[in-house]
Amino acid sequence: MVQKKTVLRWGLFLIGILINAFGIAFITQAALGTSPISSVPYVLSLQFPMTLGEFSLFLNLFFILLQVLLLRRRFPLFQLLQLPVSFLFSIFIDFSMSLLEGLTPANYGMQLVSLIAGCLILAVGINIEVGANVLLVPGEGVVKAISTVTRREFGTVKVCFDVTLMATSLVLSLIFFHGLNGIREGTVISALLVGQFVKLCSRKLPFLRRIPLLSQGEGA
Repeated sequence: MVQKKTVLRWGLFLIGILINAFGIAFITQAALGTSPISSVPYVLSLQFPMTLGEFSLFLNLFFILLQVLLLRRRFPLFQLLQLPVSFLFSIFIDFSMSLLEGLTPANYGMQLVSLIAGCLILAVGINIEVGANVLLVPGEGVVKAISTVTRREFGTVKVCFDVTLMATSLVLSLIFFHGLNGIREGTVISALLVGQFVKLCSRKLPFLRRIPLLSQGEGA
């Protein structure tokens, strides 16, 4: 029975990751920038002959390495499963970008609608992924590691982390394109909206709390 519930949790986690990738692609295709976590890979993908998913993979591998360096012996070996998850996530992103290639909002209003829809999709994915409670994704893992080492609140570190990513992508955009390309007002909007949508979805997706073991902290 426990094994069946563990498989269920992992299944939900992977579904959440897939939805996250689709949400990021949806936000990106709105052409108003992308989410903070994807801002650096996206700007790099506009300059170099590699995809958003491929650059996202390298960034996530860097985040995993940072976790190991920061936590050292305190790094849970179980979290090395972030490695294959990162590969899957990068594949999901590129697949979603290809799937949504024809999404070209006709005007600024439709761009905003697409952006908001992408934020909502991403929030749903985050809720499912976090609700499954089996593994940290690299972006969350590195924030938690920094929080642990600096003894700062997770939320405070998360805000600083996102701001750092956006600032880095902004600098890269100015260096490569001498202007804003890949990071725009949509990046800031998504940073503000996704968290609020996550809270909304947590109230509208009560089925996660009714699945045994999903709210417990045991590993898979």
